[in-house]
Amino acid sequence: MTEECAINIAIKEGTMGQVIVRNLDDKVIAALKAKAELHGHSLEQELRAILSGAAKPNAEERLALADRIRAMTPRKRQTDSTVLIREDRDR
Repeated sequence: MTEECAINIAIKEGTMGQVIVRNLDDKVIAALKAKAELHGHSLEQELRAILSGAAKPNAEERLALADRIRAMTPRKRQTDSTVLIREDRDR
């Protein structure tokens, strides 16, 4: 199919969001329906499970996030906690 898929996302405050995917190839829909039937799900349940799984970060994405967080941390050497405890105790 040469047309692009259009995706609309609507989220109302206090409710679950909705996603509308337009121009999806009929073969894709048929394959998803068959997959849902194999799992004993409705098409909507199957799509919800697929999208929920796809939204979770994989190992590579988690490592990239950890690297970004680590880059925000100062590179200076941290004070040994035993020194801080002794200083506090000696007050």
